[in-house]
Amino acid sequence: MRASHPFLVSLLLCSVDALSLPKRRDFLATSASSAAALATDVLASPIPSASASDGDTLQPLTTTSKLQLPPIGLGAWAWGDAIFWKYDPRNDEDLKKVFEYALSQNLAFFDTAELYGLGRSEDLIGRFRKELCKTEEEYNKVTVASKFAALPWRSKREDVVNACKKSVQRLGSPIDLYQIHFPNSWSNEEYWDGIADCYDRGLVKAVGVSNYGVEAVRACHAKLAQRGIRLASNQIQLSLLYRWPIDNGLLDTCAELELDVLSYSPLALGFLTGKYSKDNLPSGPRANLGKDLFAAEDGSYEKLLATMNEISSKHDAVPSQVALNWARAKGTIPIPGARTVNQAKQNLASLDWNLSKDEERQLDEASAKVTGFITPDKNPFPREDINTKLKMYDS
Repeated sequence: MRASHPFLVSLLLCSVDALSLPKRRDFLATSASSAAALATDVLASPIPSASASDGDTLQPLTTTSKLQLPPIGLGAWAWGDAIFWKYDPRNDEDLKKVFEYALSQNLAFFDTAELYGLGRSEDLIGRFRKELCKTEEEYNKVTVASKFAALPWRSKREDVVNACKKSVQRLGSPIDLYQIHFPNSWSNEEYWDGIADCYDRGLVKAVGVSNYGVEAVRACHAKLAQRGIRLASNQIQLSLLYRWPIDNGLLDTCAELELDVLSYSPLALGFLTGKYSKDNLPSGPRANLGKDLFAAEDGSYEKLLATMNEISSKHDAVPSQVALNWARAKGTIPIPGARTVNQAKQNLASLDWNLSKDEERQLDEASAKVTGFITPDKNPFPREDINTKLKMYDS
């Protein structure tokens, strides 16, 4: 089975997590070889020439200072994902134009992952960078964040390093920010040592995590500090339709630890763009989400959209820009996706204006009433490390 949707892979994590401890051990013992073969198959992808071979050690890069990131990024999940986003390689030239536009605006910050299109997303970013950046100055204008997939059969720190090397090869250069994509049920401390090893070998310039809760991010921060490495970031789901990190204190914790917070799905899978209605829902897995939102008897979702439309009209803007500026107002770096230059232009144009405190308050009040969207219990990330009992995910 080949799967490119990261949450589908995460579901496998949770299915194992639901087993009793003896059965988990049986699962790992009996399926290790087939799982390893599957991992090789799923994550295999064409590898372009890179600046260092698989066995090379690059010059270590300091991460003691705070990572400097642009105020907005571009999420590249759709760049290669055929299941959820219907990726078609015939549209690669459109994606290349998006890359070129972001570069021209000095806002070329791309967030990708080895799971996105099974390496295809990383491959495209590496190729576009090589083709479009004609000078060292242009090349250095590009910032790339990628992610390690904490799959069940990856249990050692060496697994992180080996995966990172392959990502570096696909991208063609050391990674600016390397993140653990989601928690695992039993190998998290190994992963923390793994990303630290990636830093020590010069494969990455900074390290971060993704989908980590309050306790997990504190523990990882402390572990890395013991090795003299700064945890740079936590990438989390945050939008007007998904406010849990605000309500449970995760954002406050990240601020206390001086972490950059990257907010993924800031447009809530397109449901904050204003282009959908009861009679015009997206196709595929997103359709049911749309039905649930519009089914709310109190009309809370539509009231939120009305508030967004009112605010956007005052700024000669569009609703998606309101959503992005709300995420920025919360102190995060939104990373919306873009598959066309027009989408990229709209996203980056959100930086031309900011929400007033009153507008932010209106959005807070309207969004707090919305029901029918994803809740943390529906996200398939392990809640606890079964070995350390550390709470890993809470929003």
